[in-house]
Amino acid sequence: MINIRIIIKLLGFLLIIEGLFMFLTIPVTLIYGEHDSLYFLISGLITILVGGFSYFINHKAEKTISKRDGYIIVVMAWILFSVFGSLPYILTGAIPSYTDAFFETISGFTTTGATILNDIESLSHGLLFWRSLTQWLGGMGIIVLSLAVLPLLGIGGMQLFIAEVPGPTPDKLHPRIKETAKRLWYIYIIFTFTEIILLWIGDMKLFDAINHGFTTMSTGGYSTKQASIGYWDSPYIQYVITFFMILAGANFTLSYFALHLRFKKITQNEEFKYYLSFVLVFTLIISIIMYLTTDKGIENSFRSSIFQVVSIMTTTGYVTSNYLSWVPILGMLIIVLMFFGGSAGSTGGGVKIVRVVLLFKNSALELKRLIHPNAVLPVRLNKCSVDPQIITNVLAFVSFYLLILISSMIVLSALGCDLPTSMGAAAASLGNIGPGIGDVGPMSNYSQLPVFGKWFLSFLMLVGRLELFTVIVLFSPEFWRK
Repeated sequence: MINIRIIIKLLGFLLIIEGLFMFLTIPVTLIYGEHDSLYFLISGLITILVGGFSYFINHKAEKTISKRDGYIIVVMAWILFSVFGSLPYILTGAIPSYTDAFFETISGFTTTGATILNDIESLSHGLLFWRSLTQWLGGMGIIVLSLAVLPLLGIGGMQLFIAEVPGPTPDKLHPRIKETAKRLWYIYIIFTFTEIILLWIGDMKLFDAINHGFTTMSTGGYSTKQASIGYWDSPYIQYVITFFMILAGANFTLSYFALHLRFKKITQNEEFKYYLSFVLVFTLIISIIMYLTTDKGIENSFRSSIFQVVSIMTTTGYVTSNYLSWVPILGMLIIVLMFFGGSAGSTGGGVKIVRVVLLFKNSALELKRLIHPNAVLPVRLNKCSVDPQIITNVLAFVSFYLLILISSMIVLSALGCDLPTSMGAAAASLGNIGPGIGDVGPMSNYSQLPVFGKWFLSFLMLVGRLELFTVIVLFSPEFWRK
C-alpha cells in the first residue's frame, strides 16, 4: 500500500532544502547591488513554508519507505522543485510566462540546458547564479543530496537511491547508502571547486567561473553568456572545460578510486575504456575532416572537435561553434553522438555508454549463437558474466527510448515543427543534451516552440533524467494496485 503521509512528509523536507538554497542567491544580489534580494527572499520563504507545513502535519507518519513510495517521491520531487524553482523568474519579471519559467527551471534541474532566453546577459547576477545552481543541484541529484541527511529523520534511503539512480551497473562506495551519498557529494564538490579555481586563473571573472564550474560538473551546459563558451576565444578555458566534462561524464565511482590512488580499478573498467575510445575516435575523425574542409589549423581543428564531441557525448551542451554549419558528414556524426550519453554513475544523460557496449556485445553474440545454437555464450563485462536480466533490461530500455523518441517526433511535427527541429528537440530533451538541430540548434533556442510543445519537452526532460522506467512505471495500472 502506498504511504501517502510519508511521501508528503519527505517532499516537504526536500522543499525546505530547496528554499534554503534559494537564500544562497541573496548575497550575490547584494554584492552586485541589484534589487532581486526581496524576490529571492519571498521565493525561499514560500517554498520553505509550503515544505514545512507538509512536513510537520505528517511528522508522525510511518518511517518505512516502499519501492513504490520511492518512485513517487523521486518523480514528484523533480516536478515540485521545478514548480517552486520557477518563482524567482516570475516574481522578478525576467520570464513573465509561467510556461517559459517552468521550462527554464526543469531544464536546469534535469541538467538539460535547453533555454528559452534570447538575451542571457540581461539577467541579473542573482538569476544567473540561481539558474546555474539548479543545474548543480540536479546534476548529483536532489534525492542523493537528501540521502546524506535522511537518517537524521530515522528513514532509510535505499528505495530512493534505486529510483533516483537506475541503470545496469549501480555502484555503492559504502554498505550504508548515507555514506555513499556523502562520498559522491564530496567528490562532486572537490571537482567543482577545482574547476572554478582553474577557470578563474584563466581569462574568466570569478562569477563566470563559479557558474561554469556548476554547470560543467553537472553536465548541464547553462552559460552566463548567450554565445556559451564561444564567448571566450581561449584555448586554455576550452581545454579546462573539456577535461572536466570528461570527468563529469565518467562514473563517479572511478573518480573515488582515482582520488584514493586505486588506479587498477580504473584501468580494468571496460566501460571507461570504451568511453575514452569513443571520445578519441570521434575526435580524430572530425578533426581530420575539419582540417581538410576548413581553413582552421591543426590545433584549432582538434580543439573544436574534442570540445564539441565531449560536450554532446556527455550531454553537457556547451558550444564553441555552430556544428550545423560544418560539412554534412560532421553534422551527422554529432547527431550520432547524441545517443551515446555519459557513463553509468555519471551526471550525464543519454542512453549511457555501458548500455551501448552491452547492446553491441549481445548483438555480436547473437550471430555466434545462430552458428552454435547449443553453446553457452554469456555477455561479459569487466571479465564477469552479465546477468541475463540486465541484458533484458538494456534491450527494453533501448526499445522504449527509440519508441518515445519516434513518438515525440510525431507529436512535435503535428504541432507544426519541421522534421529536423522535431528530431533535434526530441533527441536533445530526452537525452538531456540541450542544443539540438534545426530551429533548436546551437545558435538558436526553444523560445519559438508552441506552449504545448514546451510542456511536452519538459516531460521528456524528466523522463530522460530519471532514465525512463522511474517515470513510465507510474503510468502502469499494476503500479497502483494494492
